[in-house]
Amino acid sequence: MRQKNVKIVMCAVTAVLTFSSIDMKINAAADVTTVLPSVGIDYTLASNATSLKTIKDVAETEKVVSGSTTSTSVSSNGSKTDAQTTGASVTKASADETASAEKKVIEETKNVDTSKVDEHILKSVEKKLDKKAEEESFKSLVIAKVNDYVNVRSTPSEDGEILGKLYDKSVGAFISESNGWYEISSGSVTGYVKAEYCVTGDAAIELAKEVGTRIATVTTTTLKVREQPGMDAAVLGLIPIEDQLIVTEEMEGWIEVNIEEGDGYVSTDYVNLSTEFVKAESKEEEAARLAKEEAERRAAQAAAARASQSNNSSSKETITYASSGGSSTGRSVADYALQFVGNPYVYGGTSLTNGADCSGFVMSVYANFGVSLPHSSAADRNVGSAVNGLENAQPGDLVCYSGHVGLYIGNGQIVHASTSKTGIIVSNANYRTPLSVRRIF
Repeated sequence: MRQKNVKIVMCAVTAVLTFSSIDMKINAAADVTTVLPSVGIDYTLASNATSLKTIKDVAETEKVVSGSTTSTSVSSNGSKTDAQTTGASVTKASADETASAEKKVIEETKNVDTSKVDEHILKSVEKKLDKKAEEESFKSLVIAKVNDYVNVRSTPSEDGEILGKLYDKSVGAFISESNGWYEISSGSVTGYVKAEYCVTGDAAIELAKEVGTRIATVTTTTLKVREQPGMDAAVLGLIPIEDQLIVTEEMEGWIEVNIEEGDGYVSTDYVNLSTEFVKAESKEEEAARLAKEEAERRAAQAAAARASQSNNSSSKETITYASSGGSSTGRSVADYALQFVGNPYVYGGTSLTNGADCSGFVMSVYANFGVSLPHSSAADRNVGSAVNGLENAQPGDLVCYSGHVGLYIGNGQIVHASTSKTGIIVSNANYRTPLSVRRIF
């Protein structure tokens, strides 16, 4: 464990040095004390017992005087050494001293004694560095900033073949730049977009935070979502390992997330945070989507016409299929699932009669039709094929939410194992914002 802690602290100092300004100097050492929370522990470096506080005090003596910068560094014997640079020029002596100081900080940190450092502090340092590294990576994104979309072409020219579309707020990875065009890779598309319609580099960092969806992936067996940000707060709900939650707010050590029971809070110690973006749509993907939407529209119209002409439809069938078409198997899945409305919700359960949780419910319903689904609402987001929006959902489709999943039954409704208080119920499909809709049949 001690070796692991040493590695984390080493990474902390190295990362801080890396992310500081180009001339860095000894300011990187000062940054470490802002990353490590103050809890009354003296973070002392081994060797000659130079402390991070000492390094910070030294760094703070750096100042600008009459257009020239005076930098203070720590020499090999711990004394202070002043070196002056004018404008943008840096003397060789100053550069050597800066490099020596940085090397000394890193070498000393290799031997830092972390036996008295709380594990929570080390985790906090690691997560802050991970977040800073992720934000730095946003510089390599290309984000569309248009009213509708920008074409992705085969060559950096308006004469190039259109390969796909990068819709507004969609994101690609920067590859190269050529005469006002960015070469990008996004989804299944690699090509060129006009630079004037996109944002990249430093400007992409803040925009990426706005357009991206912040995701928390559970890393503990059972995550407790609390009503308030604190370990003593009442538990609102439970989330299994590897499930994913939408983050609505981030704060020191805690995040606000959206679950079936409502908005709650979880400690960042038990989740991994990441950001998801919408990708480009290829020309072939667009054609397939439009064809499918047209077929579904016609099927829905035909189903609605049949329903209006039938006088023998049961009330349940009317709820299920009144305005929805879809495959006969999908309708059978929805009809079968509705039999279990009123049965209990049990966390971790898979029994349709004695109790199931949300993913256990859809898993067991589909098992009756010979389909094996994962017992995870996050994993359900990747099964079957994608459906473009709730308005195109058909009976039997999976509707995935933050930490939850249900079965679409038609007419804008789902059947799902909701909470321990409500059990298996029918709800409006848009009662929460869906993350995705997936089609099995």
